[in-house]
Amino acid sequence: MSTLTLNGVRKSFGALDVLQSIDLQLEDGEFLVLLGPSGCGKSTLLNIVAGLETPTAGEIFIGEKKVNDVHPKNRNIAMVFQSYALYPTMPVERNIGFGLEMRGVETDTRKRAVDGAARMLQVDHLLDRKPGQLSGGQRQRVAMGRAIVREPELFLFDEPLSNLDAKLRAEMRTEIKRLHNRLGTTVVYVTHDQIEAMTLGTRIAVMKGGVIQQLADPMTTYEKPANMFVAGFIGSPSMNFVTGTLAQENGAIVLKTDGKDPTTIRLPRVAANLDGLAGRNVVLGVRPESFQANASTPDLTGTIDVVEPTGPDTLVVLALGGQTITARLGPKLTVSTGETLGLSIQPDSISLFDPQSGDRIE
Repeated sequence: MSTLTLNGVRKSFGALDVLQSIDLQLEDGEFLVLLGPSGCGKSTLLNIVAGLETPTAGEIFIGEKKVNDVHPKNRNIAMVFQSYALYPTMPVERNIGFGLEMRGVETDTRKRAVDGAARMLQVDHLLDRKPGQLSGGQRQRVAMGRAIVREPELFLFDEPLSNLDAKLRAEMRTEIKRLHNRLGTTVVYVTHDQIEAMTLGTRIAVMKGGVIQQLADPMTTYEKPANMFVAGFIGSPSMNFVTGTLAQENGAIVLKTDGKDPTTIRLPRVAANLDGLAGRNVVLGVRPESFQANASTPDLTGTIDVVEPTGPDTLVVLALGGQTITARLGPKLTVSTGETLGLSIQPDSISLFDPQSGDRIE
């Protein structure tokens, strides 16, 4: 195992800054997920760690060794790509062990390593097959096996599940999690899928425009997003945003919404001193699952615009003073479009953001 340290890493293509002063410190055995939309710089950052791209500025350390000028093959890393990059004419056994073969590892040692990795990934019964005879999930397991046998200091995954269907993606997430638990190797994993990020990472670096917007463990990222971009990118459905002005009303803190048909939302008392924010324009953020249907003492009331049963729950889109919110409610809730519905907000579940900067208000 090994640590990974990035100090002030930048990457520019002409006048375009793809990465802007990235600082990261990974401890032994961490699983870091680089998460963000296409073009945010996450794959470029991974390629710089791998040595496939040269940084414009900054330092990269694997363990105690600075690797800026070290060739990729000498960095003791292993990569798993979105495309499986298997040799179509070689059987699975040789595909897994080909890297060891090129390094001159003895046949018996190579076979033990290949057999061990194949058993771990449950492809030991496929060793004689060619890649064209395998399913997508099996091919990705072979690609992972090829990485495992190298016993690298660092695993790098570049969107490895993007080519798989939903069921296979879920299965492979479990396999990768199990693999990390067994090996304990430091991992950097690139994805645009926030479900992969939440389920796999010990920490998530959410990126936008070449900048890390937030670096934290999954639940902190979900419950206390650093800004509106992180709040909207993490979660499905994403966090609700309602703009308005905070005020005191009958001893309670309320949000008077903006728009042509303003309404009032009563906010639950939280640890933060909301009293000191009265009169301030804010964006209220509430996760869909933080609402509860409450006809007696609702915190807000709106008109049902859309009802979406999903099986385990029901998504209700509510028109609220010229704005809309989505609530994730119980599966047995019986409501119809056009009805009025009252909702209460769970305590300690709100986020407030500055409408100009988008940053979280603590």
